[in-house]
Amino acid sequence: MTLNQAELDELRSQLTCGFEQLDTAFAGCMEDAVQRLSPQGVRTLLDGASLICMIGRGFEPVQVYLAEMPEIAERLGEGVIEQVSQSVWKMSRTPNGKAILPFLQTLGEAARRLRSHDLFSQYIDTLFAFMEKTTGSIHGFHTTIPSPGLPEMLAHMPYLLSQLSLEGLKNWITYGATHYLSHPERQKDYFSLQSADSKAILQRERHGTLFADNERKMGLYMKGLWSEHDAHFVPYSLGYDELRKPMPYFDELGLRVPDVYDDFVRPGTGLRVKGTDRYRVLLAHMAAHRRWTQAIFADNFSPFQRVAAEMFEDCRVEHLAMREYPGLVNLFLALHPRPIEGDCNPEIQSCIRHRLAMFSYAVLDPDHGYENKDVIEYAERFLDEMKKGESSTQEIANLAISFIARTRRQQDQSAQVYFTDTEVNYRDDNRHMWKYHELGDEEEMFDQQERNAKDQDSEDEQGLPPRHYPEWDYLSKTYRPDWVSLYESLHPMGDAGVIDGLLAKHAMLAKRLKQILDLLKPQHYVRVRYQEEGSELDLDVAIRSLIDLKSGAQPDPRINMSHRHDGRDISVMLLLDLSQSVNEIPEGCSQTILELSQEAVSLMGWAVDCLGDELAIAGFSSNSRHEVRYQHIKGYSQSWNDEVKGRLAAIEAGYSTRMGAAMRHAAQTLSQRKSDKKLMLVLTDGEPFDIDVSDERHLIEDARKAVQELDQLGIYTYCINLDKKADDYIGDIFGNQYTVIDNVERLPERLPQLFMSLTK
Repeated sequence: MTLNQAELDELRSQLTCGFEQLDTAFAGCMEDAVQRLSPQGVRTLLDGASLICMIGRGFEPVQVYLAEMPEIAERLGEGVIEQVSQSVWKMSRTPNGKAILPFLQTLGEAARRLRSHDLFSQYIDTLFAFMEKTTGSIHGFHTTIPSPGLPEMLAHMPYLLSQLSLEGLKNWITYGATHYLSHPERQKDYFSLQSADSKAILQRERHGTLFADNERKMGLYMKGLWSEHDAHFVPYSLGYDELRKPMPYFDELGLRVPDVYDDFVRPGTGLRVKGTDRYRVLLAHMAAHRRWTQAIFADNFSPFQRVAAEMFEDCRVEHLAMREYPGLVNLFLALHPRPIEGDCNPEIQSCIRHRLAMFSYAVLDPDHGYENKDVIEYAERFLDEMKKGESSTQEIANLAISFIARTRRQQDQSAQVYFTDTEVNYRDDNRHMWKYHELGDEEEMFDQQERNAKDQDSEDEQGLPPRHYPEWDYLSKTYRPDWVSLYESLHPMGDAGVIDGLLAKHAMLAKRLKQILDLLKPQHYVRVRYQEEGSELDLDVAIRSLIDLKSGAQPDPRINMSHRHDGRDISVMLLLDLSQSVNEIPEGCSQTILELSQEAVSLMGWAVDCLGDELAIAGFSSNSRHEVRYQHIKGYSQSWNDEVKGRLAAIEAGYSTRMGAAMRHAAQTLSQRKSDKKLMLVLTDGEPFDIDVSDERHLIEDARKAVQELDQLGIYTYCINLDKKADDYIGDIFGNQYTVIDNVERLPERLPQLFMSLTK
């Protein structure tokens, strides 16, 4: 694309950089950038170049950045543009400023070899971890010299990337940085591949089949055998997640595959499967899913049912693939683990994965030799189903549910799960198999249903199918699986003017709250003073240090300052107890608890809207474990508008208080928010209770267990209780995370204040 002079002048005006040498290559760089990037991407590119120009390293880093980044961004996504410019700026604040140019020169090759934004980010993180470890460390003394081995390593980086996976590169770098930390000259020899130690570690880490070397071959394989003409591969590294190894998967952005595969050798047999064949099996499995799997709704499946449905569906698509290419059966059998019957003890271990792996192997190998009657029966039923035709994802999922119902044991709930020979590592994680009724915020889906519904009164017919949740049995110390049925719906509308009237009633209180809110509002950036390195000079400290220096005293070297973001990042779920008891009028009050709750929630909703925090509001009640009602009043993404006020004005109370199930359901959406802090407020007037429970401790202990579960999800739970006798039980549920309001009439004042104190 050729740009005219006016367009070039406009782009040049956006680049704050006075190097005349840039003018020669600027037109070519911009034509390439405009062709490859969006208008916003071009602006981000020029902003990054202006930032790099400010570091004072001449025109070459800017020129390399402008020349390399358009192709890198086209390959990996435009998010890398700002990431690289910020990385250069960060490097310029260290003694390694001279390494900026070679660092930029390696990025093009890194993008071509690594092929994904995640791996590219991990590559940059690896380099910065190396710089942080090796900069200024000689014989145990802190100095300000640059990392001795960094320039040498960057000079050899194209060769290293061609020989090692990202995990192997990380291990090779870590070895050199650890063993030669205090020996600059030996560090240079190591990272320039001159020392025998360096070559030995390189040889040790150079193993397996690199996907980058076989990408074209795998692309032709997908195109020729599976008619996948637009297969886009996104490699990932297995070495950067120590707790949970990532699994292959695919979505609309591409097929995620490991960046390296070792040859597989089955123990005791000598059977070897090459890395390239492992890639072919993985891609064949995913291609079969892409061709034959149709997503089904996950909402009504328990966790065990989902695991079984995924395993059965994996077997189905593999059988369909083997019909087209019978030779795949040998590779599937070679790579599929063979679980040993009897190795898992169902008396002390959860054997659910073991039974499913036995079933999966049994349908692949007719000579499996298993004696388990259930495994044999369902393997035969599966094969009979496949003989009828292709079957379907839903039909095979129904068979899986039947298998779980037949074989489930009480010990399957145990935390001691048997994993040996149960992982089929050429299979993906099956995320493509599931779809959900939620469209992001659950309330958006209900809004859509309301717009499409012909009969607004048939609320029960428009609601979602029930959600099933476990319940904790404190006597047996186990969960009762799928014990509670929860029905959710969008609360019907009322008169929004009622809430406006309540806010007007508390105008004086709102005025006092407004003063507090102004103090809590984010101040965006605050200064961090007394820094040895920072973004700008702190003149007061610098002058004082200069005076100390002139007078012969030791000057303070912390003469810089930086800035940090001071914004709020909070998501709040307010869960309202709408049981029958909130219709009562407390002694000495003129209003019901429900009316006071409306006033309090109105003030809190207004306060949260002023702060800009994410807030969702829902109410709950129950009529035995078979009918827990959960009604959405406000969603996280909804503003405090007349629609929300109308729902709040229409709330009604009835039935009982099965708190644990409501908290677990509310946590499903709260845990998915991206906020730094997640808070669940529970407003109730009594202890958990339901008509089908005779043991008063049962629901208290279940609610306590739910609080523990939420804590593990990173959700802070806090209860506002209006029961004067709450001290007898509330601590058992929430620990010390509660407030008891004896004077219920003060609720409209106390609730917003409690929220602000918890989130300040």
